[in-house]
Amino acid sequence: MEAAAMQRKMLTIIMGLASLFTVHVNGENSLLFDHQKLSSDGHYHDQMQKVQAFMDSLLTRRQLATPSISSSPAPAPQATHQPPLYRPRVYEVTSYGADPTGKLDSTEALLKAIKDAFNGPSEGFLMKGITNLGGAHISLQGGNYMISKPLRLPAAGAGNLMISGGTLTASDDFPTDAYLIDLSASSSSSSSYNYEYITIKDLMLDCNYRGGGISVINSLRTSIDNCYIAHFKTEGISVQNGHETYIRNSFLGQHITAGGDPGERNFSGTAINLMGNDNAVTDVVIFSAAIGVMVSGQANTLSGVHCYNKATGFGGTGIYLKLPSLTQTRIVNCYLDYSGIVAEDPVQLTISSSFFLGDAYILLKSINGLAKGINIVDNMFSGSDKGIEIVQLDQSKGSFKQIDQVVVDRNNVRGMNLKATVAKGSVQGNGTKWTIDFSPVLLFPNLIDHVQYSLSSSGTLFPSHALRNVSENRVVIESNVAVPANVFVMVDQGVSS
Repeated sequence: MEAAAMQRKMLTIIMGLASLFTVHVNGENSLLFDHQKLSSDGHYHDQMQKVQAFMDSLLTRRQLATPSISSSPAPAPQATHQPPLYRPRVYEVTSYGADPTGKLDSTEALLKAIKDAFNGPSEGFLMKGITNLGGAHISLQGGNYMISKPLRLPAAGAGNLMISGGTLTASDDFPTDAYLIDLSASSSSSSSYNYEYITIKDLMLDCNYRGGGISVINSLRTSIDNCYIAHFKTEGISVQNGHETYIRNSFLGQHITAGGDPGERNFSGTAINLMGNDNAVTDVVIFSAAIGVMVSGQANTLSGVHCYNKATGFGGTGIYLKLPSLTQTRIVNCYLDYSGIVAEDPVQLTISSSFFLGDAYILLKSINGLAKGINIVDNMFSGSDKGIEIVQLDQSKGSFKQIDQVVVDRNNVRGMNLKATVAKGSVQGNGTKWTIDFSPVLLFPNLIDHVQYSLSSSGTLFPSHALRNVSENRVVIESNVAVPANVFVMVDQGVSS
């Protein structure tokens, strides 16, 4: 398009120049220049030479402005020096020979991928003695891999590694006392922890009733996220020592069911066993196991956990707190579905904003008779009108003798019996004695530490009155003269030392 436009422009210029040598007159005749005369005086030739020179100059400028069209290929651009490509730290297990169909044993291929990830480039350290693997990623590529022995990390003292994206299935000869993924130290390191910042994500683990799912031992900041762990014989997830293992957005069950399973009374095993400190279980569903979550470490948090693992009537427990005298556990916004909570000698325990369905209840179990710093508040309980109490005491090994700062209050109940450490009542009568029995409501037997009461009389006398007795959780108020009166009483069992 540009070349055609340039040609038209040149033609217009040439025609304009040619008109300089033509004389036009009005009418039918036109007279040409006298060529002979111009030729005789040389003017004609001079003009023609100037026109030719001008045309040559225009062509030269056009050639300079317009690149020439050639059928030969354009010369290749000069290569510039590029730094060598940085190899991504993604280790795809099929490239090591792993079988994504699950028909062949892929154990050695997976272990080789893990070993290469550990031997890959590193970027300094995390905690002292923990090599930073820089986010190395072992990708299962959406396959299903059969393994005959645990996947163990090759050496202690490393971190910032992820294993994700597929299914691991235990073979029929997988060791029954082992775990599919085992974060235990196969060698010593200079760090006080085996591993740091190991992420296990987007996995399904089928234990094939042979052993457990994941074992985390003496590790720091481990993340188990969006995992489905089924068919474990022992434990779905085991955490021993270390700090800050976060288990979230996951599903665990010994048997794959959605409740009402005919074999429920035979469920066994423990879905999650926390034997360390400062861990968190968040937004997790446990749908079959004898015990949903076992806690024997300090300062752990459970939030958004739904336990319908095995009904209490079949011997199941949703959450079992087994650290007598040093509980330090917070259970918040959980759903105990036909399966309750057991706490041994609880000290510093909070259970709040949770829902208990199907006569599920909280059991405080005396081991050494200690109950201190307990808050069971703002929960909902729903039952089947069988007279089951929302909070119960197991004093078969001895009564609770050291009770302090225990608050069971502000819970709403439907179809179950309310129990609390704070109660209010009133009585009306004409006489010298007024008795209110709080034993059906108060949690601890024969324990009232604080009493507030008021006596209002409509008679003409102004009696003297006093609190006379609180034994067996019965409050007795007496006056020196008989009067018609209304007595209002508030009691509290939570001693504050």
